Amino acid sequence: MCGVVGLLMTSGQVGGIEHSLKNMMNAIRHRGPDGDGVWVDKRRPMGLGHVRLAIIDPEHGKQPMVTEDGRFVVVFNGAIYNYLELRRELIGKGHPIHSYSDTEVLLYAYREWGEAFVDRLVGMFAFAIWDNHEQKLFCARDRIGIKPFYYHFNGQRLLFASEIKAILADDSVAAQSCANGLQDYLTFQFCLDDKTLFKGIQKLEPGHCLSATYVGNTLKFEVRQYWDLHYNIDEEHDERYFIDTLAGLIDDSINLHMRSDVPLGAHLSGGLDSSAVVCLASRMLGGERLQTFTGAFNEGPQFDETGYAKEVSAFAGTAYNEIYIPAGHELPDVLPRLMYYMDEPLAGPGVIPQYYVSQLASQHVKVVMGGQGGDELFVGYARYMAAYLEKCLSGAIYQTANQRRYAVSLESIVPNLPLLATYQPMLQGLWKNGLFGPHDQRYFSLIDRSDGMSQLFNQDVLRGAGSYSPFESFQRIFNRDELHSLVNQMTYFDLKGSLPALLHVEDRTSMAASIESRVPLLDHRIVEFMATIPPNIKFAGGRMKHLFKESVRHALPSNVFERKDKMGFPTPLTQWTKGPAREFVRDTLLSEKARQRGLYNLDVVEKMLGNEREFGRVVWGLLSLELWHRIFIDRDLKPSGV
Repeated sequence: MCGVVGLLMTSGQVGGIEHSLKNMMNAIRHRGPDGDGVWVDKRRPMGLGHVRLAIIDPEHGKQPMVTEDGRFVVVFNGAIYNYLELRRELIGKGHPIHSYSDTEVLLYAYREWGEAFVDRLVGMFAFAIWDNHEQKLFCARDRIGIKPFYYHFNGQRLLFASEIKAILADDSVAAQSCANGLQDYLTFQFCLDDKTLFKGIQKLEPGHCLSATYVGNTLKFEVRQYWDLHYNIDEEHDERYFIDTLAGLIDDSINLHMRSDVPLGAHLSGGLDSSAVVCLASRMLGGERLQTFTGAFNEGPQFDETGYAKEVSAFAGTAYNEIYIPAGHELPDVLPRLMYYMDEPLAGPGVIPQYYVSQLASQHVKVVMGGQGGDELFVGYARYMAAYLEKCLSGAIYQTANQRRYAVSLESIVPNLPLLATYQPMLQGLWKNGLFGPHDQRYFSLIDRSDGMSQLFNQDVLRGAGSYSPFESFQRIFNRDELHSLVNQMTYFDLKGSLPALLHVEDRTSMAASIESRVPLLDHRIVEFMATIPPNIKFAGGRMKHLFKESVRHALPSNVFERKDKMGFPTPLTQWTKGPAREFVRDTLLSEKARQRGLYNLDVVEKMLGNEREFGRVVWGLLSLELWHRIFIDRDLKPSGV
């Protein structure tokens, strides 16, 4: 895990490149405390920079790395898990690979296979390779979006980096808010497609690559997609085949993800996904004890899963470590720091416990695995059940229920409806503005957070986005051809929309602690396999994570396997904002600085502050956005400890 930066210009002094790169690298030093390096071209005003967290072959993996003939140069962030297999193949083809670094494998794989080599990679990655002969830069981001990559291109100057703050460290880029990105944030609490909250700064989307080629004194710039998920449904096999194949893929992925030359551990929440990863990894370690890390809160049993985590730890024989996250009195110090590391506010308050648990893990290991992605892949969110409940009710009432193989009937879903017992607010939100209707409108109503947010903002500001519609952006993803069923539409959107936001949190909280986070359930081979399974098997009768549970049944303690009380690391934010952090929240949101911004309807904001329901996200969304403005746009708030 590392940080990459780069700068290409159509004109300018080569001598100033190194200074610019070092400024960018200093902004993300936390990503790579083990070393750094700069490479500057002697003919063109361009260069690459790297800060390193040494994981694989710590002695020989220094970057930027150059091929023996000097033609290719690479900076790389991530981990290529099948690097040993690729290394053997490349050596067999005559390439002079001397180290056991996955970076050197990446470099010579590009020399052997060109841009198509990304199809051979199993791993998480964001890299840039410069070809001296072709005068061309080639960059790519992994298929799922586990590792970040941002860029700014104005026709004459291309900047790229692992974090936005590194791009802003170059004086040529001013921090300005993006109107369309703000609309997305108010709707989803993340930005869709290549948007960020910063005007003129894009993210390279998952499964995309970027090239920039010097043609005379100009730069030919292109972004294209090299991978997408295809739903080629397998009609030939039965449920047993899918369970057994999934089990084999998960085993192989975890085995590959455990390749490390430094100490390795795992997050352990006590939920199904992280418990499965821990139990399977522990079996593979044999006599060595896996270090596991658990977090909880003292605010009540609804915020504490340590009982399950301890049971899993005892079952798997791990070295158990836990932290009780301090109460809200630390929020005024911690939250600005987190917003700085995050670059832009995304997703929910789960970033707070993730940060604390990562800090705990960093005291023991340098690599940590987790269960991220299990809900999106294996159909684990309650909103999936809610959407199908409405679909089944419509079919039963209007006698239009489709009994073909991709349907879920009302009769089949009834035994699994108790899962929704604790999700009344979600159901009320779904049905308060209507019932039934097109699938895209109904699922959008389940994920749309603007109802609680939009009235808190001045409408003139919101109209600054012009004709842009977050719903239309959502539709383009949700209504893609070949998805076959509602369950595939929902999970595909989440893989493209909400999951990258969660992975953003995973990356930033781990990098803030200078540790590498790995997510073995998001191996692209597992993702692709799940897309081939008929929906009536994947979500049979609304059984959440049915295939996944059956594939790991043999590895889990029965009490965890049978769990019905899904928690998902809830955070007692409402208790904090009405208690020990109340003055901090009011001072931030009702400040003169916030009033002068002209963004908020502060009279409505003040009335709302005392009325937030438990687990609500409105105060969180506002607080995160205002702190983001103060840190990055106003630049008048310097978080402590960064």
